[in-house]
Amino acid sequence: MATTVFVVVVLLRFLVPLLIPRFPLPAVVACLVLDAADQTVFQAFADDPLPEYQTYDKALDVYYLAVAYISAMRNWRDPVAFEIARFLFLYRLVGVALFESFERRWIVFVFANTFEYFFIAYEAVRTRWSPSRLSARAVLTMSALIWIFVKLPQEYWIHIANLDFTEFMGNHPEMWAVLGGVAVAVGLFGWSRRASVPVADWPFTVDVDRHLPKVDDSITGHERFFSVVLVAMEVLLALIAMIFAEVLPDVRSSNAGVALVVAVLVVANAAISQWLRRRGRRWRGVGRLFLAMLAINVGIVALDVLLTGGGGDQPATNTLFFMLLLSMLIALFDRFRATRREAEGFKIIRDSLRREQMAAGN
Repeated sequence: MATTVFVVVVLLRFLVPLLIPRFPLPAVVACLVLDAADQTVFQAFADDPLPEYQTYDKALDVYYLAVAYISAMRNWRDPVAFEIARFLFLYRLVGVALFESFERRWIVFVFANTFEYFFIAYEAVRTRWSPSRLSARAVLTMSALIWIFVKLPQEYWIHIANLDFTEFMGNHPEMWAVLGGVAVAVGLFGWSRRASVPVADWPFTVDVDRHLPKVDDSITGHERFFSVVLVAMEVLLALIAMIFAEVLPDVRSSNAGVALVVAVLVVANAAISQWLRRRGRRWRGVGRLFLAMLAINVGIVALDVLLTGGGGDQPATNTLFFMLLLSMLIALFDRFRATRREAEGFKIIRDSLRREQMAAGN
């Protein structure tokens, strides 16, 4: 029974994030719920506490956040919002990598996971309004408020104060009244400000494709090969791979070796895809590209076992799981890379803020 529950939970946590590019808000919330409820599920259906799941849990957390980032690359047409998301995600990855290396809880607090809630807030706006209506200052302010007033207190509570919400509320039942009062106050304030809410651009929807401006990627392939997007994804995937190698036992490679292999795979795959597009062809769907990447990666692992283990061992399950996650991320990146343009970077944020300041001055 324990094995069945383990497989079902891991499978759900692998498949549900794949809905994020099309249905970002409900899918990422579902990922949050799965992440929060997995231990409760194990306790309810299995006597075995499954301590080995903790390593899979960490890797799957990084995996679904990476899919959310790639979906932002696909869906967020505002370069300011995307650059902020890219910085927040990269910042978090650096923090996770440092934490896995040094195991100091304050690192997680300093490198708070602001990206996740920023992603949710931005996609919540999209349910009824076009995100293009948000100014650069508004997007930057939203990310700063989430960082300072939501994530830093949350990370302090969990990782510095080391408090458990259920236990704390059990010891202080009066706090339920305080929380209820805060909820009522927020509701009343929102009701009083309802007249200032802008008119919706469309009926409520969580399907981004219903109102997402189309990008004609059939003409791509002649863009510059080495771009900000490719370099950023090289760094991100290398960091993700290094984190996977740290948290998953028996992954047979050093951090430097993992980063090098990932860099070669990303560049080689991007080159093949661009070569195909220049000839009017492309991979037929993410599924086929994923299977191709998985076959190549598993082949590399098998070759490594053959050369270093005398051919007697089979690739470790954790190593294959690592390759499964990595192959999917590479496939998703390649599929959605064409939606981003070259002239993006933090200069766009600076220029946008200057233009808004000049417009306000006039």
